Amino acid sequence: MCNDIHGAHDHEHHHHHGDLERRARPDEFRVVITGKGGVGKTSLTALLARLLARDAYRVLALDADPQMNLPYALGMPHAAARALVPLSRNPDYVEEKTGTRPGAGWGLFFRLNPDVADVVERFGVVAPDQVRLLVMGNTVQPAAGCLCPENTLLAAVANAVSLRRGEAILLDTQAGVEHFGRALAQGFRHAIVVTDPTFNGVQVALHAAGLAHELGIPEIHLVVNRVRGDQDVDRVNDILEAEGESPFTTRHWLPYEERLLETEPDVGPLLTGVDSPFLEAVAGLRDTLFEIEAERWRRAS
Repeated sequence: MCNDIHGAHDHEHHHHHGDLERRARPDEFRVVITGKGGVGKTSLTALLARLLARDAYRVLALDADPQMNLPYALGMPHAAARALVPLSRNPDYVEEKTGTRPGAGWGLFFRLNPDVADVVERFGVVAPDQVRLLVMGNTVQPAAGCLCPENTLLAAVANAVSLRRGEAILLDTQAGVEHFGRALAQGFRHAIVVTDPTFNGVQVALHAAGLAHELGIPEIHLVVNRVRGDQDVDRVNDILEAEGESPFTTRHWLPYEERLLETEPDVGPLLTGVDSPFLEAVAGLRDTLFEIEAERWRRAS
């Protein structure tokens, strides 16, 4: 593996994106992004979404992180972002679809497979570069457990979204993806697990990779953010080697870039044409996803 931190990864990378874009356009282009809080997964999700939109994809970005920062990262005006109501806090829609209002009490019956095919059209909003955004909210309500109307609704949304066609779909989650259950496995073929170059971050990444594998997601990619040099690359590789067989299909290294702190939460300034090693590395990750999907479709044809 090459240890060039400016976009290196285990998967051989060729700069022929125009050809890849034409050949790697399957309907089932689905990516879930997860990892420890504070490692930059929301910024990565926003950049990938806007890069894909600029590649002429129809992009649907789902914010399933309790922090709900994806609207800001995509570059929505703050007033518009603050006004968004996540699905988990929309009692009228929860009741309409499940038959039970959130917090109505224990032991009530509600629909376990609600029809939410209308959710994107009703509640999706348009972000910069024409990215469609749907804010899902927290997947676990305090003291409510997992079997409640809100969580049932969100799992149904994940399932319905995975069946949509003609879109690139990115799902930004909290540290674990288990709360969506098997719904993810029906359409999401790629899991991007984001970490920083710390022992704790890598351990969380390994746990998240295990959950993604259990859900049946076949391609699991490790993205190490805020890499300051080869010593960080070596540290992460040593941790992974000590754990035994790696669960990751590819590994990617995103260099530390001061501009991210200067412009956060909005990733838009990175797309203004100014040279950015970080953006170049994210584009390399995008191209790897294209390559894997193109190869899969070549084998299937």
